[in-house]
Amino acid sequence: MGSIEGEKQAKIHILCIPYPAQGHISPMLKLAKLLHSKGNHITFVNTEYNHRRLLRARGPNSLEALSSFRFESIPDGLPPSDADATQDIPTLCHAVMNYFLEPFKELVSRLTNDPSPGSPPVTLIISDCVMPFTLDSSQQLGGIPLVWLWTASANGFLGYSQYGTLIDKGIVPFKDSNFATDGSLDMVVDWVPSLRGIQLKYIPTFIRTTNKDDIMLNFLKFTTERAAKSSAPIIFNSFDALEHDVLEDISKIVVGPIYNIGPMQLQLNNVSDDVAVKSLGSNLWKEDSTCFEWLDSKKPKSVVYVSFGSITTMTNENLIEFAWGLANSKHPFLWILRPDIVTGDSAVIPPEFLAETKDRGLVTSWCDQEKILYHPSIGSFLTHCGWNSTLDTICSGVPIMCWPFFAEQQTNCWFSFEKWGIGMEIDNDVRRSEVERQVRELMEDKRGEEMASKALEWKKLAEEALATPSGSSYLDFEKLVNQEVLSLKKIK
Repeated sequence: MGSIEGEKQAKIHILCIPYPAQGHISPMLKLAKLLHSKGNHITFVNTEYNHRRLLRARGPNSLEALSSFRFESIPDGLPPSDADATQDIPTLCHAVMNYFLEPFKELVSRLTNDPSPGSPPVTLIISDCVMPFTLDSSQQLGGIPLVWLWTASANGFLGYSQYGTLIDKGIVPFKDSNFATDGSLDMVVDWVPSLRGIQLKYIPTFIRTTNKDDIMLNFLKFTTERAAKSSAPIIFNSFDALEHDVLEDISKIVVGPIYNIGPMQLQLNNVSDDVAVKSLGSNLWKEDSTCFEWLDSKKPKSVVYVSFGSITTMTNENLIEFAWGLANSKHPFLWILRPDIVTGDSAVIPPEFLAETKDRGLVTSWCDQEKILYHPSIGSFLTHCGWNSTLDTICSGVPIMCWPFFAEQQTNCWFSFEKWGIGMEIDNDVRRSEVERQVRELMEDKRGEEMASKALEWKKLAEEALATPSGSSYLDFEKLVNQEVLSLKKIK
């Protein structure tokens, strides 16, 4: 076994493939870094579209970390485009179901049968749960072991897992298009212990259809059921104290083992690795680092941080209401405004708003959010409640105002105010008076103080989950490595 060939065989080669959107790429890259730190060879697979975006955002040599951490890309089957925006999600989901299998199989075959020098054949596939074709690839290529990563919240997974029951009960799809206004969404889901009391409006939003063939309804029903019914392990980016009851309910419906290893940004603090790998970034937009100088000039806990993530879109009317709500609150704010945030148009902020807030507001296009939320000047976070943002705010101990857009963001929002006590919800039909009231309440009032205190409690619990040697997430990661990765060496 002293030969180079023997060393090649001994090293495990893990191929990681996220769903092709920012919120999925980020946690998968964190997991890839964690697994690389344990001495494994990593291949990270993006779509060609997102690979180009990463290179544009981070520089032409930014993905050349080192020989044991490589990037590959596959086509997504969609018309060529070099837009700097998240692709249409239903179109992307249709593509995942129809165009990804063959290019992915060809890539895995090439990396396995004709590996480049120093690269062992593919030993393990870690796939986003919403990339279900990877299970077919694994089976068709001789049974390469597969592990799922669920990149959203565990409560989101449990919410999607109710789609089948809601369809069987005849609740979904809705009978007519009045469901949004006739009280149908106020119905309480009472058959899942950890979701007891939740209304349909907080169940992941793809149930909001009158069409039984709706792409998103069927895609999420299929992907969560497939992950649950396969015997492959599922990794969650969460921690036991935060979603214990939810994970208990999930364990009753999934066949394979569960590993709860989050928050992965804290898990990464536990490991040492090559500097080039540690510095690999996943942001698909170019980051503005000048905002930190601006934050340095502000008082502790004085700034409202505003970001709606990588997918949320809104009308220009929504945008204007948010703008004037922030302006009227009189609090300093840092607003991350993507160029593609306004539906079908470019965002137009009133010049009067910019003039009114020039001394206390900063509007920019993209940033390192984890770093920003740790800045001492941040006092609250106006967010869409995507899971990465929710974990970022929990890790940094900052209370939130929730304006969920779609998917399981509504479920995260419900947990934030109902179970975790760290936030309040802004109505979907946003009004400047409500934005102003909530900013003032969170930044000035006793209720805001209580939420800030609760947020700091969750931050402490998150840190405890990653503490060595006995934190629940720390132990689950070690168990994952020993049982699902290192065991593959013994098989060989």
